[in-house]
This record gives sequence, structure tokens and C-alpha cells, in this order.
Amino acid sequence: MSQLLEIKNLSVDIMSTRGLIHAVRQVNLDIEQGIIHGIVGESGCGKSVTAKSVMRLHHPRTVRIRGEIKFNGVDLLSLSEREMQRIRGREISMIFQDPMSALNPLFCVGDQIAEVFMHHFKDSRAAAKKKALELLEQVGIHPAQTRYQQYPFEFSGGMLQRVVIAIAVAAKPKLIIADEPTTALDVTIQAQVLELLKQLQKELNVSIMIITHNFGIVAELCDHVSVMYAGTVLETGRKRDMFRHAVNPYSRALIESIPKTGHAGQRLTTIPGTPPELFDLVDGCPFAPRCDFASDICWREKPLLAPCAGMQAPQGRLEAEGESPSGLPEGAHSAVEIGHLAACHNCCCGKEAQG
Repeated sequence: MSQLLEIKNLSVDIMSTRGLIHAVRQVNLDIEQGIIHGIVGESGCGKSVTAKSVMRLHHPRTVRIRGEIKFNGVDLLSLSEREMQRIRGREISMIFQDPMSALNPLFCVGDQIAEVFMHHFKDSRAAAKKKALELLEQVGIHPAQTRYQQYPFEFSGGMLQRVVIAIAVAAKPKLIIADEPTTALDVTIQAQVLELLKQLQKELNVSIMIITHNFGIVAELCDHVSVMYAGTVLETGRKRDMFRHAVNPYSRALIESIPKTGHAGQRLTTIPGTPPELFDLVDGCPFAPRCDFASDICWREKPLLAPCAGMQAPQGRLEAEGESPSGLPEGAHSAVEIGHLAACHNCCCGKEAQG
């Protein structure tokens, strides 16, 4: 499958009142055409900063971006602001965390959807309104004619997110970036929004990059997944491979911390410690202070992403207690398949990368 988005050695530094924040550190990430790719990790690990770098939404005076972000073979970081304006909303669109702040409270929602058609396709106001009404119906907002004239404050949180999704898909972009689209929604509405995204992805054959800290959303929605920690990608691969035989200890710890049915009365698995602050560059593995498998080399040298096909995943906490985190029989998760990459000194792929 062809690569739609290729991120190579992306680093993002942000100026703050406390100093320079190294928010993203040499990230390498590929997103294929027509798939849903999840970016998962704890808060503050650089997921949203990476997404906004793709859209070039950072303020150039306070943010420094280095590396390459290639979309359809074109390096987005080399484009002028005018050229990026032609891509934003047309080729790449974004669904933000808070739909209320993403919408203009002074304009009715229908006009805000119609604006996409008027701006990118130069449609007349009447033609744009007709398309906007069809989109409102498509994303499940009824009756469209009445809702078109209403303002954001007249919508619930779930309905507002549907409006933002309608704006994102209006121009039929090739890539949609969804930045925690189910934040602050109750469980029932979350499921409806995820189902809507899945349905639109199939209908439009669009790639979706979804940012989340919830592995449950990854399991429900995604085809591929990348795990980020402290501004770096520690592991990336197909969803099935990640759940069955994650290699990096951090990925495995995240999966093991998911509450499981049939374990009433047992303590939940947690990851000790807290993520590091990103003011200082770290020589070794950023997860080493919290890792059960850290050795001397983990503190000295940063592990690089390396292929893990056919290699062994390290034993996690649940396996040590005789249980598989994926619910598979013991040993079923140990064979890592082609296309799976991980950064770890103490798994086989890490040792091969050193050699």
C-alpha cells in the first residue's frame, strides 16, 4: 500500500516562559492510503504537536520545526503559507478536541459548513447550502433544514462534534487528522462518533490519523497504531500485531493497564512514575526510569526504531503471573510480523539495530 504521509526525523521545539520545550524529538511515522492510523500515548507525549505540525498550525515565531513531512511526495515544511492554505481543508483536514472552540459562535453551523465549498470550490451560496444540507443528513443531524440555521450553542456536545466532522469531510480530503475527537463525550456518544468516522472512512476511502490516549478506541477503530512517549515513537505496527505481541515495554505496559472483564477484586496494573518534562534532551531511552527491563545501555544510548519481524517480545508483568495481556494462549503473542518496528535495547530488534 502506498504511503500518503511520511514524517521523517521530525523535531519540534516550543518557546515557553520556563524555557525551550523539546516537544517532538526525531519522530518517524508513515501513514498509508485508505487506512485508520492511531497515535496513542499519555498526555504530553507530543501527539497533538505532531498533528499540528502536519497542518502547519504552529506560530512560526515561537515554534521551530525541523525534519520532513511529505504528503503525496511534497514536503509540507517547504511550502509557503499561501500554498498551505490550498491544502488545509482541501487535502488535509482536522477534527479538534473541543468542537465548541473549533466553531465560530457568531455564525450558524450551516454557513460554516457551506464556507468550505465556497472557499475551496468557488461554489455559489445556493449550491454550497445544498451540499451542506446533504452533509448534515449524512452525519446524522436531522432535520437538516432546521439545524442549518441554528448556532453552536443550540447543539449538544455530540451533535457539535458531528458538525465538525461534516466540515472535515466536506471537501473529501485525502487525510483527516482527528485529535481526540471523543474527549468530554459520554460513552454512548463516543461509540456513535467512532462509528460515524468508520463509516465515512469506508465511504470516502480517506486516511484518518486519530490521536488518543485510549487503547480501547484503537482496538475499535484503527488498522495501524503508533505508540508515542516523551516526544518519540517507541513502536509502530498493525493493530493486531500490537495487541498480540507488542515489543516495547511501554507499549506492553499500556496494554496491560487496560481493565479486563472477569478480574473482579484484582488491582489494576499501573505504570510507576510520571512522564519526563521535555525541557532537557535525554541521551538514553526516555522510558528507562519507569521500565522494568532497563539496563545500563538504556541510560546511555537512545534506541532506534528497527524491524521486529520474527523476533521475541520481552515478558511483561501479566505473563510473569501466567497470563497473556491479549487473552491469547501463552506464547501466542511472541512472534512479531513484518512491518512492525520498535525502539528498545532489550528486545531482539534493538540488539540487532545496535549490531
